[in-house]
Amino acid sequence: MSNKTLFVGSVAALLVAFTTVTVTYKRNKARQLAEMAKNNSAPLVRTHSPTLGKPDAPVVIVEFIDPACETCSTFYPLVKTLLAKNPDKVRMVLRYAPFHHGSDKVVAVLEAARRQGKFWQALEALLAAQADWAPHHTAQVDLVWNHLGGWGWILKRCGPT
Repeated sequence: MSNKTLFVGSVAALLVAFTTVTVTYKRNKARQLAEMAKNNSAPLVRTHSPTLGKPDAPVVIVEFIDPACETCSTFYPLVKTLLAKNPDKVRMVLRYAPFHHGSDKVVAVLEAARRQGKFWQALEALLAAQADWAPHHTAQVDLVWNHLGGWGWILKRCGPT
């Protein structure tokens, strides 16, 4: 056997070995990452949280939202667009993060709307009109009711005053 044949055979064997090891490593790594994602999602995804999208979607976005936060109201439509473009692949789980003054009361209004099946309508109405009822990140709950349409009075009876 010539040196050239031995060299080419060795290179081919090394390429096959390298490819096999690389593919095996990537499969194991993907399996580990999937398992880590599943294990680490428990603290983020709560069964009582409002959700949009298929329950078995492979991608879950957990959005923490403060109803009085301008950044949150800007980011929310982007996530909704992502959901609309990928209806079978993405699910959104909404979690509250009421950091701004008065936001906790607006969260209570949203939860009252949720109990009446009007959560998403109320959330979108309030985020769209946020500049009116939450100037400078300070929620003025008395102004919230004006933006809940004809059903705002129903929510006001069971929400905070």
